[in-house]
Amino acid sequence: MHIGLFIKNFFSFFVEPLGLIMTLFAVGIFFLFRTRIKMAKLFLSVGFLFLFLFSYPPFSNFLIKGLENSYEKYSASQQIKYIHVLGSGHNTDPLQPLSSHLDSAATKRVLEGVLLYKKIPHSKLIFTGYEGKTDVSTAQMNANLALALGVKKEDMIINGLPEDTRDEALFTKTIVHDKPFILVTSATHMRRAMKLFQIQGLHPLPAPTNFYRDDTDSLFQSPLPGALLKSKIAMHEYIGLIWTKIRG
Repeated sequence: MHIGLFIKNFFSFFVEPLGLIMTLFAVGIFFLFRTRIKMAKLFLSVGFLFLFLFSYPPFSNFLIKGLENSYEKYSASQQIKYIHVLGSGHNTDPLQPLSSHLDSAATKRVLEGVLLYKKIPHSKLIFTGYEGKTDVSTAQMNANLALALGVKKEDMIINGLPEDTRDEALFTKTIVHDKPFILVTSATHMRRAMKLFQIQGLHPLPAPTNFYRDDTDSLFQSPLPGALLKSKIAMHEYIGLIWTKIRG
């Protein structure tokens, strides 16, 4: 991992829900040991407030919907040559089957890409994404699953170098140039991905998958760990959108 990506991930942790809450608790405990009780109460109370808020399903669903409602499932009928499936997470544990090597987001992205590939004659799949903490790239792991699902090897373009969405956009530009193509990624990530690709002068057609939103409107729900995860995913994307806007 390049130092720039490491620094970005390090600082983003502290402004996302879990890192923010842990920081508030740590500062509160620090003041508690320094017998500055008022400050300790303030930081611990705010920490508990954020823990409740980000774990409260209606609030996490509100954050998620703000991202996922931007684009619905792909339903265009035009014949598109390229389908770009963005990378996500994976592992290379030899004791696990291929179906477990990709995380949930990656699996659904590949499945959506393969379904579109089988629906559109003469199309090709683009897989991108670096190796992360393993010795095999996400792009190759995604391609392995696609191959097992019946995609021809000659219909796949694999690049394991891009470390983030901007890098993926720069690579795809060398292939599609100014022609439209289908962009497959998680629904929460689609807004930011579209902006990053459009900044490069590209014309992606959104095909979101891996939706997290819940149609339940009841406010009488207890905090849940799953809601905290949804809040984390949403806040990561909102921070990414702000950073994208700052970078222009």
